[in-house]
Formats: sequence, structure tokens, C-alpha cells
Amino acid sequence: MSLEIIFQIIAILIPLVFAITVHEVAHGFIARGFGDYTADRQGRLTLNPIAHIDPIGTIIIPSLLVWMGGLVFGWAKPVPINPNNFYRPKRAMFFVAIAGPMANLLMAFLWSLLLFISQASINDPNVSLAEQLIILMCQYGIFINLVLMIFNLLPIPPLDGGRVLRSLVKEKYGRLLDSIEPFGIFLVLGLLFMGLLEPIFRIVQYFGSLLMGV
Repeated sequence: MSLEIIFQIIAILIPLVFAITVHEVAHGFIARGFGDYTADRQGRLTLNPIAHIDPIGTIIIPSLLVWMGGLVFGWAKPVPINPNNFYRPKRAMFFVAIAGPMANLLMAFLWSLLLFISQASINDPNVSLAEQLIILMCQYGIFINLVLMIFNLLPIPPLDGGRVLRSLVKEKYGRLLDSIEPFGIFLVLGLLFMGLLEPIFRIVQYFGSLLMGV
């Protein structure tokens, strides 16, 4: 593995770990606000990435995608949520589900701000390796968070968008969505490999370019 690929993996893994950590904590934090303390009791309402890292989804898959030159995404261990503890369950599930993608949107803006500050403070044309790493991390941070936000808003269970849809429809349609959930991830992967999610990635590229000031 070349030094360039190692450099790129580092620049991707740091914002990716933060993205999925804050995403999961946001779910648990809003769940606690609606009466479910499950994540809190299990020590998952922490920004310590170790509590959320899934070895395959957080490290191995993203590293392989970087090496293969593909779209970079990943996942963390889902925060445990017990809807039976919610008061006003449908309303609670809507806000709990939407919290993760909205956290990613906020982080995309924060990475954009850091990128602007970093570029404005660098006057030397001979940019150091550390400065290159920071700028690259900011750029990846913007795109990774936008990908996670838009990807998770797909109305397919078990993605967050599926849970948002579940909270909005009548119970008979909700049960239909529940029956789809065990196969949802295969449906998403099928759409991905067939290229049917390409419009989503174009949206990410467009808004990512805006946030980077390109």
C-alpha cells in the first residue's frame, strides 16, 4: 500500500468516524428526550468513537473503498432504541429518525467552515503535509456527511428515511414497511450496484461543491 493511499485513508477515516459517531449519538439523545433511556444506560450517549465503532463498517469497508477508488461510506453500531418507552411513539420515532441525518447536515456545514478558515489562514504556497491533511479531511468531511445524510433519508427501512416514513403512515402500511425491513439493506445494495442511486450522488457532488466554494 502506497504512502498516498495511507494518507488518503487517514483523511477519510477521521471525518467518517466523527460522522457516524455524531449521527448515532443524535439518535440516542433525541430518544432520551422522548423518554427512552436505553442508549444512555448502555453508555452510548458519548462522543468517544470506540463505543460506536463497528470494525467492518467503520474501518474495513471504508478502507477497501478508498483502495478501490469507489464511493466512500460506512456505518457504526446502531444505538439501541426501545420505542415502547416513548410517549407519543409515532411523533418520537419521526424526530429520533430524522436526528441522525440532520446531525450530518450540521457537520457538513462545520467542515465547510473549517475548510474556509484553513484556506484563508494558509498564505504560503508551499503547503505543509499537515496542512494538506487538514484541507483534505475537510473536503472528505463535507462529502461523507452529505452522503450519509442523503443516503439515510432514502425511504427504505431500516434506513432513517424508512423509519421517518413509518412514523407518518397508517398502521397497516407501517406493518408492510416492517415486513420489508429485514430485506431493506439488500434492496439498497441492489439499487446501488444497478446505478439507480447515481442521481443522489450527483446531488451530493453539487451541494458539496457549493460548500467547498468551488
